[in-house]
Amino acid sequence: MLTRDNFKDLVEGKIDKKAFFELLKSDVSENKLAEILYDLEYEKELLQLQAELVNLQKWVTKHKKRVCVIFEGRDASGKGGSIRRMTEHLNPRSRRVVALTKPTEVEQGQWYFRRYIKEMPNPGELVFFDRSWYNRAVVEPVMGFCTKEQYDKFMIQVPEFEHMLYEDGVILIKFWFSVTKEEQVKRFESRLASPLKRWKFSPVDQEGQKRWDDYTYYKDQMFGNTHTTFSPWIIVKTNNKKEARLESIRYLLSRFDYDGKGDSGTELLPDPNIVQRYHRSVKQSSYEG
Repeated sequence: MLTRDNFKDLVEGKIDKKAFFELLKSDVSENKLAEILYDLEYEKELLQLQAELVNLQKWVTKHKKRVCVIFEGRDASGKGGSIRRMTEHLNPRSRRVVALTKPTEVEQGQWYFRRYIKEMPNPGELVFFDRSWYNRAVVEPVMGFCTKEQYDKFMIQVPEFEHMLYEDGVILIKFWFSVTKEEQVKRFESRLASPLKRWKFSPVDQEGQKRWDDYTYYKDQMFGNTHTTFSPWIIVKTNNKKEARLESIRYLLSRFDYDGKGDSGTELLPDPNIVQRYHRSVKQSSYEG
């Protein structure tokens, strides 16, 4: 049976093309051929972009840069998968993935941003946040996990907080992964059908579908109040997980002029139809991801 590893082995030269196509003939119908060829091209591009990320990390380490990348979006929008592909081949000594659980009783009594400040990147380090302080902008008010006073205070403080990070030299990149309501349902159903993915589905996920419009309202409020010139929102708008992964990596790479940039030979500029900078003057379309 063809697997992702078969494609990677071909791209990396571990199996020759003749052996791969013999495997292809034995395991695929004509209807699946286009899908397989797409997957092959995806794996090739992904490996090239991951090689660029390795060069970027070396540059970040050499020049003691502090890079913080946050991934936000509705449940099942593809944040975790994109983080895994970005970090897959990076040196773990100078990169971290942060996915905080709900605050402890002690943390609930502290300044909201305190537990996130502790996770900020050190010089020469990249930190990837799987959800961030923006929980308070969307998830918490929708689900009733914070008071109106806490929400209002957060919305006032967050631009100031991010401006302090900017002035201190932290390079902050904010992604919002956008999918349609119908695609979210498909991904939830896929999780429930797989014993390996079922743990990802929670009562909060289920409730999120029911409160889709509430999420949309708070998401738009978040964009309007926290999109700034020094800390803009970058929207990754596609129902295709693989497109989202490749294009978000391209955007990240496009932000830096690192040593060896372009050595992989692949396109490094993101597709503007998929990766878009939020703009207040543009009304949201019917695609309310």
